[in-house]
Parts: sequence; structure tokens; C-alpha cells
Amino acid sequence: MRARTVRLGAPALPNPEASRLVGVYRRTVPVGARRVIAEHVDSELREQFKSKIAAVSEMRGQLQRGRVARRHRRLLAARGSVVVSVNGRVRIAHVMPDVTPLLARRSNLDEVAAALRGAGVDYFCVRSPSPTSAALAVRERDRQAVLGALREACRVRPGYVVPVRGGAAGRESAVAGCGPGQWRRVSASSVFRCTWYRTDPSGRLVLGLRYGCDIEFWRQEDGRLLSPRRNAVAESVEADQAAVEADESLFTDLAPLPAEQDRPARVRTRRAFAVEAVGRRAFPIDVVYTWVDGSDPDWLRRRAGFSDRPYHDEAANAARYLSRDELRYSLRSLHLYAPWVRNVYLVTADQCPRWLNTDHPRIKVVGHRDIFTDPDVLPTFNSHAIESQLHHIEGLSEHFLYLNDDVILGQEILPEHFFLPNGLGKFYLSSALVPFGDLCAQDPPVAAAAKNNRRLIADRFGDHIVRKMKHVPHALHRSVLDDIEREFCEEHRRTAASRFRSVDDISVASSLHHYYAFHAGRSFPGEGLVYRYCDVGRPGIERMLGRLLAHRDVHVFCLNDTTSTQAEDGGGPTVMTRFLNAYFPLPSPYETDGG
Repeated sequence: MRARTVRLGAPALPNPEASRLVGVYRRTVPVGARRVIAEHVDSELREQFKSKIAAVSEMRGQLQRGRVARRHRRLLAARGSVVVSVNGRVRIAHVMPDVTPLLARRSNLDEVAAALRGAGVDYFCVRSPSPTSAALAVRERDRQAVLGALREACRVRPGYVVPVRGGAAGRESAVAGCGPGQWRRVSASSVFRCTWYRTDPSGRLVLGLRYGCDIEFWRQEDGRLLSPRRNAVAESVEADQAAVEADESLFTDLAPLPAEQDRPARVRTRRAFAVEAVGRRAFPIDVVYTWVDGSDPDWLRRRAGFSDRPYHDEAANAARYLSRDELRYSLRSLHLYAPWVRNVYLVTADQCPRWLNTDHPRIKVVGHRDIFTDPDVLPTFNSHAIESQLHHIEGLSEHFLYLNDDVILGQEILPEHFFLPNGLGKFYLSSALVPFGDLCAQDPPVAAAAKNNRRLIADRFGDHIVRKMKHVPHALHRSVLDDIEREFCEEHRRTAASRFRSVDDISVASSLHHYYAFHAGRSFPGEGLVYRYCDVGRPGIERMLGRLLAHRDVHVFCLNDTTSTQAEDGGGPTVMTRFLNAYFPLPSPYETDGG
């Protein structure tokens, strides 16, 4: 997935970090040489230079897009299409008001299937090596009919084709499929991909080759059809076997389970691909957020009305409660990149974002009184206390993800990033270490809770916690949280009763659960989740966010702020909100029309 270049500071200008020329500079100039340049050239001058390079690149791209638009003026006007730039290459994209990766994948599959049906070509859906692309199998003997049908489909509605080798399509090397010459590259391929680019009305979100549909030519031998590439389910089927219908979730882990949809998507396939094979997830996964509006006057009055004084400055830092609508964009990322999530629970102190669509059937707003075992300890302003009660949410699934509102998905993410199909959870260790030594009154809240967790694990299991966890979605089990509440009842009760963060707190959801579940054989350290931590109060954050926007190559990023205050944040759009609007231009179904 790539977006059109958007400069963070002014949307009308390009994002310097997305410039191909800047990318070439980074690839060709050694890191050491770039460091020397950085030491001797003022940072502001470097940024100005990059911006000028990006502006030249964008001007060149505008000229290219203009030429393509003039050449295909009638076609673009008739089909609701636009010309976009993808990695510096001009593409015709089709506007979808509610475009998502799953819908783009589904639409490309539907386009190919419709073309084959129109030509009278038999086909069946198979499992693609990639969860973002679909795959259809056809007989080798139908090759010419298939090529002709798809060539016509790409002529009527501009699409692109590319050979698939080694299970992957050439990165953005697709050629337009509207003429006969372009098909020479794929005419002899055993597998090729057909893609219609999709974009939102603003043109910022462009979904391309990753979401195309592969066409596999299966050859017939001894009454069976044989696959041209390895397949995770079946490499051959009976040639004359009747077609059946099966649920879309059997072919991509991006899709929700059938029981979680009003109208599950169905595809045409063969019996071997319609079975629920061992290794398929069969349990629901919910998401839980905790959220507070730190600017709410009623909440501020309640907080000021208690005589408790936080033991440490970090426990009362205004940045902990400052909201820049991160939740809105985290929900947008969830809708785009994790469509397999069942329900979303928002745990609040009797608050609700004004823009939240509370009528959405998958959104549940939960008050603190609904989950605290002892409501007399409320109100609370302690996230450790709130997190200790999450497993009391009525209707919450056994397997769920806990997210802070500043944790945002940056690309498609799968259930297997967090849970194995047998229910084992994954946690992601940070390189940051828990401070060594005994608990002391001067420990900041995070360190104090980590040390308390370490003592509990050492007393119970005999080994010691040394590493913190990354700020990613936490894969949790309700039953493990129940076990922790029973086994460490005094520490759990004391944490729940701490109105502000206390030196005696334990951090249940973000750390203790993972180490306890590890020793209980319920969770293990995960790998492969690409993650970035962004402290938005630090210098250089605009450059970091620009790179995230340009490349969209991380699974999760955390936009944390440990320094800002409400006064410092001001009333206008910040670097962070401009970045988030560019990354997630489309409202999610979790937002009201007036939000």
C-alpha cells in the first residue's frame, strides 16, 4: 500500500520523506557519510533542501499524471477513476468511498471472476500465499480464453498485470492491461496477478498490487488438476469434481469469521479448499481500549476534589490525560487493518467521545462502575487500577487485545500476530530493561510497577523479570487475568484501590499477565511485528512521522507524549493530527456523520 505524497506541514505540498530522490540519496550514500553531512550542515537547511527536491519530484509527477489524464479523459470521466502516483509511477485508480484492504482484495477477486464467467471459463478459488491477495485456479487448456477475457476487462476498466514468481508479484512493476502488447510478459506465466488500483476520494490512500488477484494455470494429468505452485491446502484436485461454495475466511486471515458477519462473503471453490483445516482460528478476538478526556471540566473537578497527592510527578503529568483524538485514528486503523476483530469495548469514566457512533453494533461503551469489583474505590485516575479490572467486562471474549488509544496499526495485521490458532498468546519484549534493585520511594510509576511484578514472578516461579514490553496491542486471556486476581489477591486489591498511581501498584495488563501466562504455558515471546515508538514531544518527530507516512511499512506505531501540557498543545492542528489525517483520511464506521 502506498499513499500519494502529502507534506505534514501543508497538505498541498509533498512530504519530503516520500520523494524518490531522497530515497535514492539514502540508499546510495553510506550511513557514515550521511552522519558527517548531518554534523556539518544545519538541520533546517537540510530540511529545506529535501523539501525542494520533493517539490521538484512532485511537479514532475503532476506533469506525468496530467499527460495520462488527458490521454484517458473520456475513460476516466465515465468510470469514476483518477490518476495517482505510486512510488513515482503513474497509475489509474478507481475511487471507492469506503475503500479498505479487505474490500480491495475482494473487489479484485470479483472483477477477475466476473470476467471469467463472462467468457465461460471454469475457475475455483484457492488459498493464496499472501493474506492480502486472492487467487483463482483455471485450467491450462483455457489459457487463451483467460488472457482474452482479462485483457478485455482491463480495457473496459483500466487494470494492471504482472507475472508472479516465487510467490510474489514484482513490486509495483505492473503494466497497464488495456492493450495486447502488455500481455506478452504474462502470456507464458504459470501465475500472474491482475489488479485494479483502488483509492479513497482524496487520493491519499492507494491500494495496489498487494491486493490483486492471482490467476494460476493448473495442468491436467491422469484425471487430476495440478497446481503450478505450492499450496497450503491442496496441490491437486480431481479434474471433474463439482464446485462448492465456501466462506471467504478460509482463504484469508484478514476476513472475520462467518459467525461475526451479517452476510458472510462466499466464494466458488473445490471441496479440498472448503474444509476447516487444522490450524485455522475458530475463536473470536475482541479489542479493549481505555480512554479518558483529560479536558472534560467534570472529570477535572472530580480529580481536583480528592486530597490524594500523587507520590511522583509522572503520576500526575498532564500529558498522560491529554487527548488529540488519537482514539479516533486508532479505530480507523483497526477498521482498515484488522477487520477480523469482533467487538470493540471502550472503557471510560462515564465519558464518551462526541464523535463516537455508539449505535454501531460492534462498539460497546463500558463505565468503570460496570467492571470494578469494589465500586467504593471510584472514581479512579490510575490506569493500573483500571487495567486490573478489564476481565470483568460482560461479554468480553476469552482472547482479546488491549490497546491504549495512542497505539495505532500501520498496515494489515493478522490474528496470528497475537494468538496461535490453538489460543496461545504472543507478547513482544522491549529492549528496555527493568531497573535493577529493590523498590524505593523515588521510583517512577512504571519502574515501581515493574519491580513489583518482578517480585511476584520471582516468588511464584523462581526467576526474574528483566525486560519491559513494547507499546503494542497486548494479547490477553480473561482466564489468566482471573488467575492473577485470585493468586495475588492482596496486591491486586491494593492496585485497584489506588486512586492515583502508587509505588505499590502492579501493572497487570501490560506486563504481569504476559510473564504469568508464559510460566503457565499460555503465552510466549512473539517475533515479526514491525514496531515504532514515537515520542511526539521530542525534536525531529516531523521527520519520523513523514517516513512512516511515506513507507507505511510498520505493523504498529505508538504516538506517546511524555512532556506536553494542554496549554502547550494549543488549539490548532498539530504535526501529529496532520500526520494522522494524511495516514487515515477516511472516517471509520465507528464515527458519526457529524464527528
